[in-house]
Amino acid sequence: MNTRELGFWMCTALVVGNTIGMGIFMQPAALAPYGLNALTGWLAVIIGSACLAIVFAALARRLPQAAGPFDYIRTTLGEPVSFAAMWCYWISCIVTLPTLTVGVIGYFITVFPAAGAIQPAVLTVVFMWLFIGVNLLGVKSGGRVQVITSFLKLVPLVLVMILGGAAILAEPSTYTANLPTTPPVGLQSTMAAATIALYPMLGFESATVAAGRARDPERTIPRATLIGTLFVAVFYVAIVAISLLLVPQATLATSNAPFVTILDSLLGAGNGRWLALFVVISGLGCLNGWTLLVGELGRTLATNKLLPEVLGSSNRFGAPWVGLVVTGAVATFVGLMNYSDSLVAGFTKLSLIVSAANLPMYLCCSLAVYLLWRRVPGTWPPKLWLAGAGGIAFTAFAFIGVGKEPFLWALALAAVGVPVYFWMRHRHPVAAPAGAAPPR
Repeated sequence: MNTRELGFWMCTALVVGNTIGMGIFMQPAALAPYGLNALTGWLAVIIGSACLAIVFAALARRLPQAAGPFDYIRTTLGEPVSFAAMWCYWISCIVTLPTLTVGVIGYFITVFPAAGAIQPAVLTVVFMWLFIGVNLLGVKSGGRVQVITSFLKLVPLVLVMILGGAAILAEPSTYTANLPTTPPVGLQSTMAAATIALYPMLGFESATVAAGRARDPERTIPRATLIGTLFVAVFYVAIVAISLLLVPQATLATSNAPFVTILDSLLGAGNGRWLALFVVISGLGCLNGWTLLVGELGRTLATNKLLPEVLGSSNRFGAPWVGLVVTGAVATFVGLMNYSDSLVAGFTKLSLIVSAANLPMYLCCSLAVYLLWRRVPGTWPPKLWLAGAGGIAFTAFAFIGVGKEPFLWALALAAVGVPVYFWMRHRHPVAAPAGAAPPR
């Protein structure tokens, strides 16, 4: 049976789908208080993300049979470091599921007001388990859903870009008056804005995590990672810039559904509500992609005997059903616990923790490129060393920007994984060979 079912378009859709989630649809309001620092912050994030995309693309070419970042890090930094980084990443993927769902709920109730009578916690659980069910039908089923939702979610983004761009070009003086003048552009405000902008870019490495399931990974993974990252970056910068011109800063900063506010200003009051349906599709499509991703990552760790083997058990569709069910249970618990806070506060807190927990993997993969370059001098061009250095600098920048509490959460997540690692190594002293692909 063919174990590699994800082609170029599915891998690219995975990158686009996992990156364009609820984050971008909350960005205009979240970044409005920072004025033009929103653009300088996004510039820093895009440069850092581009460096990291080059890092992942280079590792995919150099280690085409590797099972994604886990093997990249293990080959260069050793298994304990690899486990710590991937443990944090795995937990962050699980926490991402309720984070995305909480973000979807506000827009969903805007589109379907009758749903406001249902407890938000119930809607959260239903949405999460719906896509766990989709992925229980196999990675190919999840990949097909990802291709469809990736295209649908672009509708409100394209509308804002086209209609907003046309409106600004038709009456530039009207909209340039909305250009924010405060606060002035500065390092501190740029760093704060970049911290908020970081969360929507998470996910560009998605294709490499599922590398063991990709066809012709040496060509497919690098192309999907680079093209998907650049594609998303163009949309993000355009959306933030246009939104700052279309809507006054004070109005945008207080909007609970900023895309509804933006589209209402372009199409008339009430019309943005119906286009919010596509925002809901975006969030649910991203939820599907992260569910697929966390299942495959858990299977990779179980295959390498770093998590209980049962988490890698496949059903007749080839899906890691035990891992997905466990993921659903943990995500449900986190989601229900989150309702001690408001939706906005819960989304913000969880998104910062997710961002911080992703950074160890980004740092380790950047170091991996540098170490491979040092081991075999002359085999890689110098620009890859620069990309690795850029990735290291960006992760350090991001660790400072996310703040003390999320940083401590990332350290705590790594610490929880330590006894798990030693327990599994006590049971299985010899690691599985590097580059092992997950089984069907």
